[in-house]
Amino acid sequence: MPLPAEDRPPVDHDVHTVELPPLPQRDSRIPVGRWPEAPVAIQHLGDDIGAEPGYLRRIGRYLLWRAGPAVKADARYGAVAADDLDEVWTFRLFADGTGEGLGPDGTTHDRFRSWKEALRDASGEAVDEAADGGPSVD
Repeated sequence: MPLPAEDRPPVDHDVHTVELPPLPQRDSRIPVGRWPEAPVAIQHLGDDIGAEPGYLRRIGRYLLWRAGPAVKADARYGAVAADDLDEVWTFRLFADGTGEGLGPDGTTHDRFRSWKEALRDASGEAVDEAADGGPSVD
């Protein structure tokens, strides 16, 4: 069984925007401190929940980050447009499984999946089926 993303060892080198991988990394994690171009909103994504943001994957033109565990705890997801680092969208996931976040479609979503679909649709690309299962995407 793979380690949860937040328990994987961090990479020991900086990773620039163009180098961020399209799919989740199963053997390591990329903490926000290793992304030199990180927008302030992503750097502070988990400040209020005491969690360091880590990179997850790309969804279309967006880079998906998460502060906190994927399930059964408080977490916040942040998506930043790779081609416009000032464009940031967040989704707050609560320990009871409820959530809320504004998507690039202008809609406030209460389901993580619909928020991810809004990211995909705003990019004009399909979401990888393996990544479409809910908050456990890492």
